[in-house]
Amino acid sequence: MHISSLFIYPVKSLHGFAAPIGEIDALGFVGDRRFMLVNEHNQFLTQRTLPRMALIETALTANDLILRAAHGGSCAVPLRAAAPAEILSVQIWKHQGLLAEDCGVEVAVWLSDFLRSPCRLVRAGEKFHRPNLKAKAQPGDVFNFADSCPFMILSEASLADLNARLDAPLPVDRFRPSFVVAGCEAFAEDTWTRFRIGAVNFRSAGPCTRCPITTTNQQTAERGKEPLRTLATYRRAKEDPTDVNFGQNVIHETKSGTIRVGDMIELL
Repeated sequence: MHISSLFIYPVKSLHGFAAPIGEIDALGFVGDRRFMLVNEHNQFLTQRTLPRMALIETALTANDLILRAAHGGSCAVPLRAAAPAEILSVQIWKHQGLLAEDCGVEVAVWLSDFLRSPCRLVRAGEKFHRPNLKAKAQPGDVFNFADSCPFMILSEASLADLNARLDAPLPVDRFRPSFVVAGCEAFAEDTWTRFRIGAVNFRSAGPCTRCPITTTNQQTAERGKEPLRTLATYRRAKEDPTDVNFGQNVIHETKSGTIRVGDMIELL
């Protein structure tokens, strides 16, 4: 078994990109979900309510986050504040009072105009601290602006199994994985309690419950019924049948390291 694809999502719920290598720190992949959009109440925004977020592409340079949108131009935001930034108290699900840096008026106007909704961009800076609340989390497990865990793993075989049931196959970007795995059976990742990629150890935090983002075309922002309609026929959670699971949330036990496409996976 090996890593066949690796993805970084610089801004929560905006477009991500494939990368050949990922550096890991305490929060997850370096550069991954270190930015987030918030509304006028400093609550997080996602494609669940703003599908147009899918249309904003992201890129990282040595110093800047680059945002681009077709027919919307581009905007650059420093990865680190050049001067003391205004600190906002923001909310993601059950996490309240997270301290994040406001990224300024220019990018707020650009994003608000394109999304047709008032918003601001915030950054995980020096004061940001977010402990993981998952039952399988341990002291010292912190993470970025992701929903519940710093990483999500999905196998090629699981996606192939789903696509065989659909009238039209779906690309992997519908599911926003951190890693895609080749060389295992469908849904084998559901059974991995602990595993190693390269020199980095991971612990399963439980299945990834899927939401309407999976039904959103990441190139057009159009929303349909698949894959949730089909997944609901065979991937409902036993504990809560309202949950539809696909992929596994995982926590990195090794808080620094490097992962590359092609790295082997060893079960522990």
